[in-house]
Amino acid sequence: MQQLIWRLVATKRAYQLQREFKEIDKLMGGLSNAARLQLATLTQKEFSAAAKSEFPHLYATPPEQRYSAWGSGTDIGLSRARSDNLPVRLRGIALWLTVAYHETRGTTLPALDGVHRSLLRALRFLREAAPAATAESWFSSEQAA
Repeated sequence: MQQLIWRLVATKRAYQLQREFKEIDKLMGGLSNAARLQLATLTQKEFSAAAKSEFPHLYATPPEQRYSAWGSGTDIGLSRARSDNLPVRLRGIALWLTVAYHETRGTTLPALDGVHRSLLRALRFLREAAPAATAESWFSSEQAA
């Protein structure tokens, strides 16, 4: 019974993340090349900071929410990504991508695995926008984490 409940919760979360990802992806698609480059740099910094965290999937989550089913990093990132202010929007997208990546990484549930694959495509899109040296350092530090 407990596994069934966990699967239902995970499926609901996967649906929520997929819906949010569509919005993030649309926001990323509307960025200029210069903004994409800034986003790639910010995302690299967020990944680096999250990798140093004890629980990367709870990155940006206030300590009092540490024991919830998932953190609030994606909520914070999405609210910032909806901002009219470009620097705030870029920081929000970078935060959302980072937390969602760590939350879905290594999952065994098919619904969350689909979200993770979508995130990998988005990260590849950013990697292609970044200069070669930046992209290499980003992904080599991520693999080490």
